[in-house]
Amino acid sequence: MRFEAPLIRATLLGRRQRFLADVRLDDGEIVTAFCPNTGRMLGYSTPGMPVWLSEHDKPNRRCRYVWELSETPNSLVLAHPARSNALARDAIAAALIPELAGYTAILREVRYGDEGSRIDLLLEAPPRESCYVEVKSVTAIDAERVGVFPDAVSTRGAKHMRELARERLRGRRAVVLFFAQRNDTIAVRPCDEIDPRYGVALRAALADGVEAIAYRCEITTAGIAVAARIPVVV
Repeated sequence: MRFEAPLIRATLLGRRQRFLADVRLDDGEIVTAFCPNTGRMLGYSTPGMPVWLSEHDKPNRRCRYVWELSETPNSLVLAHPARSNALARDAIAAALIPELAGYTAILREVRYGDEGSRIDLLLEAPPRESCYVEVKSVTAIDAERVGVFPDAVSTRGAKHMRELARERLRGRRAVVLFFAQRNDTIAVRPCDEIDPRYGVALRAALADGVEAIAYRCEITTAGIAVAARIPVVV
């Protein structure tokens, strides 16, 4: 997946609130950028850090700039988690994720489950069983370079695991697909120290037959690509 236009380099001054961040462009102008990430952005939202922005000129947008990437000393990090869903769709369609190959239809945001959820991707290829795929963007890492998810308490994330487990018990295939959205991640694990309930829900779902798959992505200022499968450590 390539960015629609070249990104603009800036310096992060700080997150003003949940969805807004103040940045200084390289020409010295200070602007407010939209922050599409509602998490804590651990390790990649430090004031003074280089960031990369997309620019939009649509009149109905509140902010002209969107925070896309952060630049840490060791890696670029995706700051726009919603891009993971588009990347997953494109990668599955191009057969870049062998574990999810062979499906002829990829549907997005389909309502399902007992708790009023929407599945990120529903894969179909009759007469095969339907495959429910929940995509998770992993951007925080621990000291051993293992990606941790979530980086903030996520009741929604635990709900998704329960919904996937129910679909599996109903005879459908169910997958949680972790995308490590930085170049320096060697594995992925649930972040029990931040949200132990998510870890419990994930492990219970796996025990019920839900599959956990993780891929590291290659991040550049030009775009994002699926790089290699990495372990899920539970």
